[in-house]
Parts: sequence; C-alpha cells; structure tokens
Amino acid sequence: MLLSALFYGLFLGAGILPGGAPAQDATSTTRDEAAVLAPTRPLAAALFDLDTLPGVVRTDAPVPGWAISQGGETVGHIASTWEVIRSVGYSGRPIDILVALSMDGRIAGAELVRHSEPILTLGLSDQDISRFVGGFAGIDLADPEGRGAGPEMPEIISRATVTTGVIRDSILRTARLLAIGRGLVGGGGIDQLSFEPQSWAELAAIGAVQERSVSLSEARAALTEADPPIPEGDAPFITLWAGLMDPPTIGRNILGEYAYNKAIAELGAGRHLLFVGSQGVYSHRGIDWRRSGVFDRLQLSQNGLVFPLTDAGYTRIDEVAPEDAPPLRERSLFQIGGEGFDPAQPFELTLTASRAGGSGEEVSFDTVLDYQLPAQFVRKPPPEAAPLWHQTWQDSTFAIASVAAMQIALTLILLFQEPLVRRKRQWMYLRIGFLTLTLVYLGWILGGQLSVVQVIAFVQSLLTGFRWETFLIEPVIFILWAGVALGLLFWGRGVFCGWLCPFGALQELTNMIAKRFGVPQIAVPHALHERLWIIKYTLFMAILAVSFYSMTDALILAEVEPFKTAISMRMMRAWPFVAFVLVLLLAGLFIERFYCRYLCPLGAALAIPSKLKIFDWLRRRPQCGRECRLCETKCTVGAIDPLGRINPNECVLCMRCQVILNDPETCPVLKRRARKTAA
Repeated sequence: MLLSALFYGLFLGAGILPGGAPAQDATSTTRDEAAVLAPTRPLAAALFDLDTLPGVVRTDAPVPGWAISQGGETVGHIASTWEVIRSVGYSGRPIDILVALSMDGRIAGAELVRHSEPILTLGLSDQDISRFVGGFAGIDLADPEGRGAGPEMPEIISRATVTTGVIRDSILRTARLLAIGRGLVGGGGIDQLSFEPQSWAELAAIGAVQERSVSLSEARAALTEADPPIPEGDAPFITLWAGLMDPPTIGRNILGEYAYNKAIAELGAGRHLLFVGSQGVYSHRGIDWRRSGVFDRLQLSQNGLVFPLTDAGYTRIDEVAPEDAPPLRERSLFQIGGEGFDPAQPFELTLTASRAGGSGEEVSFDTVLDYQLPAQFVRKPPPEAAPLWHQTWQDSTFAIASVAAMQIALTLILLFQEPLVRRKRQWMYLRIGFLTLTLVYLGWILGGQLSVVQVIAFVQSLLTGFRWETFLIEPVIFILWAGVALGLLFWGRGVFCGWLCPFGALQELTNMIAKRFGVPQIAVPHALHERLWIIKYTLFMAILAVSFYSMTDALILAEVEPFKTAISMRMMRAWPFVAFVLVLLLAGLFIERFYCRYLCPLGAALAIPSKLKIFDWLRRRPQCGRECRLCETKCTVGAIDPLGRINPNECVLCMRCQVILNDPETCPVLKRRARKTAA
C-alpha cells in the first residue's frame, strides 16, 4: 500500500493524473448510477444548433426521453443511453450519453454526460472522447453505416477501442429505438403515406380485407336449441369482412377519399381504423350497443388482450367505394387500439351469434375471423448497425488466427515437454524465439497485453450485468483470455505469465542480455523472497477493493502495471510513466523477473484460480531439496522452495528446472549416477 501511495503521489505531482474523479464520473455512490441526467435547455439548444432556448418536456412512453420544441413546433427528441439501453462501459459502470434526434431521422448531436472509463490512464482526455461522441452528428439512421448522404461514422480511438466501441453501439441503438418510438422512422408501424388504386378483389387477394362466412346449416348445427330453429340452407347466416383502414391503399379504396380523410382526421392518438362489413340474416352490430355503448357481438383480441369495440369512435358507413364490392347489408368503422395493441401483428375478430332457446335461456356460438395486415403495408425498421465487435473480428482475421496458432503451439510444447527438455540447446532456442515473438508481435504489433484492469472489469460486469459484446470488441485480448482461462485450469498461471505476457518476455530477454554482459545477479534470501510476495497480492486486493468505491481511482491505482507504457504505448508517454518502467527493467537486470516476482497484481489475480489446476507435469526427484538445490537457485522467479517443492502460485512454466533435471552434465544426481555406472 505504501508503494501504491508513492506511485500515485509521483504521478499526481507530475500533473499526469488528476487530483480526483472528473466531474462526470458518478462512481462514488451506487445510487448516483441509477439517476438519469436530464438535458438542460442550453444543452438542448447546443445539440440542435438553436439560437434561442427551447422547451424541454419529459415523455415516458413508448421510449423514455424529452421532446424539444421551439415556437410551438417539435424540433427533435433527446434520450439517455443509460435509461434506454442501460449502456455499460469497460469499467462495468454506466456510460450515459444524451442522444439528440432531429425530426428527419438523423442524429442531431450527442453529449457524453457521465462515464467511469480509464481514458485518463490511456493518455486521453474527456475532450478527446467528447469530440468522438460529437462526430455522430448528421448520421442518417436509415443508413447507419454512413454510406448515404450523411457523414462517415467516427473512427474508433485506438487507445480506447472498447470504450469508444461501446459508445458507438450505445448511441446508434438508442437513436434507433428513439426514432422508432417517436415514429420518425419505420419500425413495426404501418404505412400511412403511400397510395395505389386497387379494387375490392385485388385487396381481398392480398389479404387486406379478410372474409369469414357461416352458412344457415352451420348456424343451425351450432344453435340446435334455438327457438324457432334456424332453417337449413347454403345461404349465409352471416358473412363477415374486416380490414384495417389506416394504410391509404386500403382505406381510400374502400371508404372513398372524402370518408377516409374525415375518418383519419378524427382518429385519436394511438388509435386505428377497423372496417367491418357483413351480409346475411344476422347483424354484426345488433341493437344493444345503443343502450350499453359496447358492441357486444364483436370482440377484438390480440396476444391474450381484449380490446372492446365501443360507440366512441364508431361510424356507420352507408356505402363503400369499390364497384366490385360484395352486396353488404351493414358497414361499420371502429376506432380500435389501446396499450398493448400492435396493428402490424395478427389479431382476431370474434363474432358471437346468439338466439333464444326453447327453455328460455339464450344459446350462442362464436366464429373467429383471423386478420393479419399484409407485409407490404408494414414499414420495415431502419437497418440496425452491426455491433462493432462483428467488424473488428472480420478485420482481425489474421491476428486472431496467428494468436490462436501461438496458443496451439504453446499447448503442444507443454503437452510434449519431455523430448524438448532433454535437448538443452533446442529448448533455449525455442524459449528465446517464443518470447521474442510474444514481445514483438503479440505485444508491440498486436497490443495483446493482458491487464489486471480486465480482471476488474470482468468482476464488475458480473455484478452490474455481464455483456459479451463489451469483451468481444478486442478480439486479440478475448482470444488470449480464452486460452489463459483453459491454461489456468490445466497448468496454472504459468501459461500466460511465462510464455504469453509481453512485459514478462521483455524482462526475461533483457535479463538474458544482462547476464551475457556479466551483470551480477542478486540472490534474494528465500525468507525475504516469500515475504515480498505480499506486495503483489496486496496490490491486487487494493485495486479490487477500490473499484467498488470508484473505478476511476482503481484504474489510476492499476497504473502500477507498466504494461500500457512499455507494451501498448511503446514508451510514447509522459516521463514519469517511462521512468517507472525503466526502474523496473533496471531492477530486472539484477533480479530476474523482478516485477513478476513482487509487484504484478495480474500475476496475483491469476495465481488465485491456479489453485484449481488439474495437471502437474513438472517432475521432481526425492533428492531435490535434500541432496541438491541447484534448481532452486536457477529458477526464473524463485518458485522452488529449499525443500525442492515447486510453488504453482509462482511458477511460470519456463521448464528450466526440467532441463536441469534431465541434463546429465548439469544435474548432480545424474552426474553421481554416471560416475557409479562408470565405476
């Protein structure tokens, strides 16, 4: 903890880190995260480029947000990504962006109002992210990939790929839902604009009007106790027609232009027009509705919900426009709808026919007309932009394949280590070659350096709502973590720490060079060595604990990792960060893998689940630790205790001890056996 405080103070004094959380960071209390930050009038004016302050009115349904008006007219709408889609960043905490949408279905602007992302530790500022967010202004939701007249999608910031990727997807998803909810673009709604002249037969052929007929004989069979009985015959007891009139191609052709325009003008908000016509001896209206106000012979239902037909919004139609329409006895127009009704989805119109029975009780039967608005009258929603991780995986095919190949090769090395460790020179060449590939290609070129930040983000996501998309944005990191997870189960932390960690490779390679030039190595006494392990475990627990209070502070504390400076940013950073890395590398010239041994919180995090590893293929002899302690002194990270036991929490699977164990020119036990055999 003292080391952490000194580290924090060094960078704070140099002006590299902020003295506190940024203004928009709301991670100090969990109740702040649930709050939705409403847009102010000046912010709304800025987003819509207005000269005067507009009105801001809250609207909760169907998509929560705010209507922005000026001069009595609505100029657009604003919604919060946190409120609409619960947008969560890489830190596992909310990212809240206010997205402004103009009435033509374009993004007017966006404003980042709250986040807890590690941008400050990446050499970025809030202004950098704000400029990225502002770059979405003008994007046409009908063409979210920017191929139309709108601007191109802003480029993802390479040093904050996950954060800016989450921001991108959150803005586009929220804008799309808001546009659909406000009717600015199609989205499960119905076409109320286009018109094409069609006859009754043509409308019936495409299913715009549906028919259900019951003959006299069918009604007689259903109402056997009716008094007087219903006569036999093929003539219609009732033939029912029904259709939604909202689309002009249906409504204008059936009702006529004047009647259709009048009905649409009188249509209430959220209501729709249903035409019902019938012929035959039975009336679909009856006369009881004049007293009750409810047409009890008809019932509209959808998905288990019932929507009664009432005299409110009922219109009697004297005639229909098509010349080829059937001879209808009754024609009715109803305003239908309500919460839960979707005109684009199938619904049922049930007719209940009843007659007096011989015993004085009423007998009845139901007939159902199923209706589905033809697909040509349903407006398709705007295409949803593919999640960023889809594109990143497509663009990273070679990187993914090469990292997977490295992991497969490492698996084969560990599975078939016996022939390898018997060949000291080949093992050394392979070891140096693999570490060089890890450092240069995996680390500096691909940026495949895992971090304790990702462990913390994973833990936080489990608590706040896990989303695969957040972790899939970085395909190389995802592939690495997938392999490391399996490696922890099979062999322990050494799969990553000893072979796939670029900074670990940098330390080992620089120490090899130092030894070549005769730099003396410091042997840390085992008693002190064990006690120094406390530092890295304490650092990990401190970072994890602080993350529950403030992710910003936790991410700043996680700067104890030199990975971003040395690997991800290739030393292109402020001098305190570079100086910190150089100090660690300098210490590593005298104590091999100094940082890995005593300071790495990621190594500590990986050591905890390593307790569950299944296999243990590192061989030891009874003489190890009793008659011989050579492996102990040669261990890269001091993972072998004076008794010859290998500590799996510290072992990096370099297999140096296995090479010594199988080298007849090095292992004292094998030398003694050789002398006895020669004698």
